Amino acid sequence: MNEQKILLVDDEEELRRSTAQALELSGFSVETFSNADHVLELIGYSFPGVVVTDIRMPGMDGMTLMQKIRELDTEVPVILVTGHGDVQLAVKAMREGAYDFIEKPFTPQMLAGVIRRAMERRSLVLENRLLKAVAGKRDDIEARLPGRTQIMVDLRYRIRAIGASDADTLIVGDTGVGKEVVARALHDISARANRPFIAINCAALPANLIESELFGHEAGAFPGAVRPRYGKFEHGRGGTILLDEIGSMPVDLQAKFLRVLQERMISRLGSNEIVPLDVRFIATSKVDLEAEVAASRFRADLFYRLNVATIHVPSLSQRRADIPLLFLQLVREAAARYGKDEMLVPPDVVSDIAQRDWPGNVRELRNAADRFVLGLDGGSRQAEAAGLAERVAEFERGVIASALVAHGGSLKPVYESLGISRKTLYEKMQKYGLDKKLLANEMAGEMRREP
Repeated sequence: MNEQKILLVDDEEELRRSTAQALELSGFSVETFSNADHVLELIGYSFPGVVVTDIRMPGMDGMTLMQKIRELDTEVPVILVTGHGDVQLAVKAMREGAYDFIEKPFTPQMLAGVIRRAMERRSLVLENRLLKAVAGKRDDIEARLPGRTQIMVDLRYRIRAIGASDADTLIVGDTGVGKEVVARALHDISARANRPFIAINCAALPANLIESELFGHEAGAFPGAVRPRYGKFEHGRGGTILLDEIGSMPVDLQAKFLRVLQERMISRLGSNEIVPLDVRFIATSKVDLEAEVAASRFRADLFYRLNVATIHVPSLSQRRADIPLLFLQLVREAAARYGKDEMLVPPDVVSDIAQRDWPGNVRELRNAADRFVLGLDGGSRQAEAAGLAERVAEFERGVIASALVAHGGSLKPVYESLGISRKTLYEKMQKYGLDKKLLANEMAGEMRREP
């Protein structure tokens, strides 16, 4: 088990320092932050600790930080520190997934007790995940990148192989397929899992500040540089740096980045000092970089340097059989995120989801799941409360019907994708009154009616 750690976030310097000292005297390892900007870079499925954050801070507040942490891993314990007037807000946060809250003023012993319980819970979560992985059961990567189609099985296998190698990697895929999810998975299964994960959106960096953002600068390096500053590359030392949409990187900067890749050293703007750089680089692209090379918009030597290990993330159109189960999982996640009870998705909704095209891929499908949970989709509805057996049967019928529709009534890919035998599929189709020909004809009719 990795060393347990507390990430302590508070904008009040004196309180932050005294709390950290008290916790260290109690035997904890503490890393402090004056704001939430860099906390998320240390959070992942393998993060072995607890986050303690003030609820009111300039910039990203404690509630927003907690929500973003839950998007990365819903089981990272977040303890909120509140003022007297924030108790109602803290109770709301508890309903939305906070582990606990503690009201100012508090004693170090009181906070230490809450943290110890949170640490024990986190340890159990990580041990359980490890046992599942060792037993060959559904692991974290499958939970983050679900799907039973062969193309997804192959993707997860490739992630595990490349993740362990620590090689610089290029991830290619359409918008919304989950390229950053793949990048985080590579980081989390690597030896760098407990070091920073720095995501840099190359398309969003301002052209006049891009070098300073990446390489850092010394005081006086340019007008307005009143104090020295670490760049993103230096801040990520020991960890992983994700260059999102690297095809958007200006050509002149590509040459400097190529040198960083080759030499693993940088210099801040305005300095001659060489800074060693122990990082793993992962780049993503939604465009064909070979075509960009041919059009002289991307350096060929940089492309071939990045192309040593490449992962292609499939679009939903390449794995249509996964859509029903993926939607149901996204609904469960959305319900948990919004503090809703578990929701039953009617079979006709699942069937409609399976037949539609999703040009925005998983991102678009996730938005549809959020709308369903929030009741914003006019075609969605939650079934009336029923007994457990009825709800399970309705769910199972919907999954099988959706798989039959997705595969045009062909049974072999249906029972293979569902992981059941042909005999079991026949029995369940008979039980639920499912006719593969009728379902296939229904799908064909819908397609003919489309403009």
